[in-house]
Amino acid sequence: MNTDDSQVVPRLLTGIQSGDRVSAERLLPIVYDQLRDIAAQQMRGEAENNTLQPTALVHEAYLKLVDQSRVDWKGRTHFVAVAAQAMRRILVDHARHRQALKRGGAFQRITLDERLASEWQTDQDLLSLECALEKLSQLDQCQAQIVELRFFGGLQIDEVAEALGMSKRSVEREWTMIRAWLRRELSEGRSE
Repeated sequence: MNTDDSQVVPRLLTGIQSGDRVSAERLLPIVYDQLRDIAAQQMRGEAENNTLQPTALVHEAYLKLVDQSRVDWKGRTHFVAVAAQAMRRILVDHARHRQALKRGGAFQRITLDERLASEWQTDQDLLSLECALEKLSQLDQCQAQIVELRFFGGLQIDEVAEALGMSKRSVEREWTMIRAWLRRELSEGRSE
């Protein structure tokens, strides 16, 4: 992000909040490469014949976001974080739809490691993590948001802290606890 972006993006986001379509059109080229990278990362490991491609994922998520007039955008990092979350939801819905079409679409648990977000092997991997995230969000919504921003948004600790209005140290402590909880949760599901 260059200096011009740090001044332009907040103005465009304010315009989008007030329903200005021109602002929405001007924002996409500025954030597109970053969103496309996030989409490609989230889709890594998807089947070759997958009908949903990173470009389509970006556009679908972007259209949903710019139609939001009630969101109080806090800047580029916040917008990208919410976009990553929207892309994750679209992928999960897409995976659920494909699973519904198959026989025996039962979920299988997977183990968690640092590379999980970029190594989806199957729809079941994504759905297993989604189940764990749903459970985590019932226990601690903030921790679930941290997972979404780190794994699905590809944000660094300091960016997550900015997006959530937390200190970097607090996010680091939460991240340590979250990883332990997810490892335990996913490994327990595997032994069932």
